[in-house]
Amino acid sequence: MKCVMPSGAVSARFDDRNLIAFGGLVPVARLVERCGLPEIASGLLRWKSSTNSAGASPVVKMLTLVMGMVAGADTIDGMDRLRHGAMGKAFTGIRAPSTLGSFLRVFTHGHVQQLAAVTRRFLPVLAARTPLLPGGDAIAYVDVDDTVKRTYGYAKQGVGVGYSKFKGLNALLGCVSTPLARPVIVAARLRKGVAASHRGAASFVADAIRTARAAGATGIMVVRADSAFYTRHVVAAALGLGAHFSITVKMNSSIRAAISGIEETAWMAIRYPNAIWDDDAKCWISDAEITRIRYTAFTSNPKPTPITAWLIVRRVRRLGAGEPQGQGELFTTYRFHAVFTDSPLPLIDAEKAHRAHAIVEQVIADLKGSALAHLPSGQFNANAAWLQLACLAYNLTRATGNLASMFHAKATTATIRADLIAIPARLATSGRQQLWHLPQHWHTEHAWQQLFTATHAPPTT
Repeated sequence: MKCVMPSGAVSARFDDRNLIAFGGLVPVARLVERCGLPEIASGLLRWKSSTNSAGASPVVKMLTLVMGMVAGADTIDGMDRLRHGAMGKAFTGIRAPSTLGSFLRVFTHGHVQQLAAVTRRFLPVLAARTPLLPGGDAIAYVDVDDTVKRTYGYAKQGVGVGYSKFKGLNALLGCVSTPLARPVIVAARLRKGVAASHRGAASFVADAIRTARAAGATGIMVVRADSAFYTRHVVAAALGLGAHFSITVKMNSSIRAAISGIEETAWMAIRYPNAIWDDDAKCWISDAEITRIRYTAFTSNPKPTPITAWLIVRRVRRLGAGEPQGQGELFTTYRFHAVFTDSPLPLIDAEKAHRAHAIVEQVIADLKGSALAHLPSGQFNANAAWLQLACLAYNLTRATGNLASMFHAKATTATIRADLIAIPARLATSGRQQLWHLPQHWHTEHAWQQLFTATHAPPTT
């Protein structure tokens, strides 16, 4: 690539009133309209009459924040990116960042719950109009995890030092995915920085399962989580709603005793990174081996309500360890990883499916690389509302990618934004018709046109 500069002087002016930088917001806004998000929000967001302008038109301000996040805004001031060129002609009601900041600061805990209800109610409608969860009628996975969003300064409410060992706020996230689809967020909750991972997790898991069911995950459902969520209440919440569970367990004395009783002949090698297929033995030669045994958990609680299921155990030989010299050397020779599950899948498939729980980390990274790059307010409820809006924007972006192409259906938020949202466009009008001129030879022209057609096609009903 060579940049050829003209021989004369070069100048630049910000004076084009008909140009916008985010042409992809046009089909996204139509998708929001088709799915009835304004109506859903109007029915659930309740605000008392107030002389403060922040209490007026909450739905318009909510939509402005969501669209700004879709366009890449990760701060309140960043919402000003919506106020340029022809944006005022294309979209009505865009509010200034100062107004949006005032709006967020009047949120109470009740308002945050209302906003969470909007997110839960909107997802099934979005999934009905876009192929968000293909294969959900066969099997789906609900993944639960939390993350600490680091904060700086001393003004933010709820900030504390938890398991992460640095100051921040704790965000609990639940997402649903299928073997054919990337995850979408079904539940989110902001907590104080010192909150333990499992705090309130049982009710959270129940909300996530219900939302996932409503969004089309009607087949087998498996709730996956790491060892921080290994509690009787979380398992009971999954079982109570007809879901299966697959949760990592820590190496306590009971688990060690159960593993010590496993016969050496019960282990089988699995296809693992760097495994080698042996044609003569017709098996995989790998340091990783798995097996499973029946195990009864939660027998030592003050009010024991034991649950019996499978304990899937994976062992990996420690580097530099010699041959085992007896049962006493078992735990010095191998590293063990155990999973408590009632998954209906065969052993190898169940173990592989549990390792795929790491997909929730991609969702967390995606959010932190987008709207959740900052928690912009000093008030806890404002930040809690920001998290809900970020999840709403994330799901909307995922739906946008699904409508555009198979590639964008599994792409990250950053890729979808770069390919489909951040497209410069020039607005021309003729009578009552708008005509958007986009760059010639745009690299995702076909995908964007497919998105535009899908969101602007006449309703099928």
